[in-house]
Amino acid sequence: MNALIITSLEQGLIFAILAMGVFLTYKILDIADLSVEGTFPLGAFIFAKFIAMGLSPIMSTLIAFCFGALAGLLTSTLFTKLRIKPLLAGILTMTILYSANLKVNGRANIPLFSYGSIFDHGIATKLGSSIALLIAIVLLIKIVLDLFLKTESGYLLIATGDNESLVRSLGENSDKYKVMGLMMANGLVALSGALMAQYQGFADITMGSSIIVVALASIIIGDTIRKSSNRIRGTTRAILGAVIYRLIGGIAIDLGLEPSDLKAISAIIVIIFISYNNFAGDIFGFKNGKGRESYAENKESIEEF
Repeated sequence: MNALIITSLEQGLIFAILAMGVFLTYKILDIADLSVEGTFPLGAFIFAKFIAMGLSPIMSTLIAFCFGALAGLLTSTLFTKLRIKPLLAGILTMTILYSANLKVNGRANIPLFSYGSIFDHGIATKLGSSIALLIAIVLLIKIVLDLFLKTESGYLLIATGDNESLVRSLGENSDKYKVMGLMMANGLVALSGALMAQYQGFADITMGSSIIVVALASIIIGDTIRKSSNRIRGTTRAILGAVIYRLIGGIAIDLGLEPSDLKAISAIIVIIFISYNNFAGDIFGFKNGKGRESYAENKESIEEF
């Protein structure tokens, strides 16, 4: 059971990065971005490509983040420039990335056991364990995101999802912040995919299948944690939700369910927690002004910049 808990925690922390990425689009920008199902394996395949070329695990992981950001740029371009609906734009990007992922290495499954990873890098050795390394990465990303959301650009990003017309009334181009948000979000999703590939020892084309459900489950579970409290940041909720979600899945497997049942379990978890939120009278915290700071509350801070 201890091994199961450790494994679930490690995977939960990797999914926490995914959840923070989707948090930016789903909760901040109020966009359902399905391109993450292509971006997640993209991060894994890009990592596999560059690690095989002789680059270090850290550099290969950072490059995966950059390629994920480019995928976000593609999605945002489709709906800001070509006026394609965000949902369809995400689906189109996901479809394009499926073929692109196969082209990167020429195969649908890439074993990585013969290459290094950040989990056996000197940094991981100094921290003492994979969990310690993952906690450090997750906390670093959380701190950077929280600090960014307190900047002028961060406030305007929040405002773009909350009330786009007010952003335009300030003379700002709201499309710029949509592009920014989608690039950051997909970069984090690809980073999560790269870490997962290193953790499990292979990159597979099916890695992104239903990954959006995992992200949404994490966010929704996080939203139920002290629902009435505004002190818990959205990034913190996403992290806690991802860890709890993975622990639930690990316990389900330990109780005898097959790994192939995990997708059904994920969907059931989402249904249960959404139903709980519905009956609690608070479907989505951000829509009620809980969990996301509204533009009105931050208007004075924006003007100070």
